[in-house]
Amino acid sequence: MDEPVRWTVRVSKDTDVAVRTFLAQRGRKKGDLAKFIEEAVRWRVLDRTVAETKARNAKASVAEIESAIDEALKTVRAERFVQRR
Repeated sequence: MDEPVRWTVRVSKDTDVAVRTFLAQRGRKKGDLAKFIEEAVRWRVLDRTVAETKARNAKASVAEIESAIDEALKTVRAERFVQRR
C-alpha cells in the first residue's frame, strides 16, 4: 500500500455502530475499520465507473463495442510484446 493518508470523516451514530458491530461479529479489530472503509470506497468507485460506462455506451451496437475491445486488446498486447524483448 502507498503511504497512508489520514481522513477525517463524519458518519451517523447508527452507521458507526452498524459497521463496528459488523466487524466485531467477524472477529475483526478496531484497526480493521480503515481497511474496511478503503475496500468499500474502492468497490463503490468501481461500481459507479461501471454504471457510467454502461450508460455512456448504452446506444452503441455490439459490433462497435466488440471492435473497441479488440482494438484495445491489440494495443495492449503489442505494448507487452515490445516490453518483453
